[in-house]
Amino acid sequence: VKYADLSQNRITNYQFSFDRMLALQGNTAPYLLYAVVRIAGIARKGGDLEAGSAEALQFSEPQEWALVRELLKFDAVIAEVEEELLPNRLCTYLFELSQVFNRFYDQVPVLKSEGPVRQSRLALCRLTADTLKLGLGLLGIPTLERM
Repeated sequence: VKYADLSQNRITNYQFSFDRMLALQGNTAPYLLYAVVRIAGIARKGGDLEAGSAEALQFSEPQEWALVRELLKFDAVIAEVEEELLPNRLCTYLFELSQVFNRFYDQVPVLKSEGPVRQSRLALCRLTADTLKLGLGLLGIPTLERM
């Protein structure tokens, strides 16, 4: 419910809908939490999210670059939210990041890749999880490891 409230622009009309709030698709807290849980699942299946250095990152797939570009927007979004006092902008960013991550996850093998490519993809997963957790934390929404 908190995310549904914060994801609405404060100057627009509000419609309360439990079905919309709890949907696993769309700009909802369950959708964002599912992305965090999905990344935790990668770690449980043997993906060491803590390994690797930033110097050795290798990206060759368009989905990897799309995720990198989306992750780099976080600082600007936070500054915009602070300046304009519109938390819905952070919600929109987190939703878009989740969408880009889910496309990356569906189209690019993470755990089946090897060597530096695997480490780069695991680093993207870790950065995405950290960004989602931080963003949701700023909104006062705790994250989960399993759903």
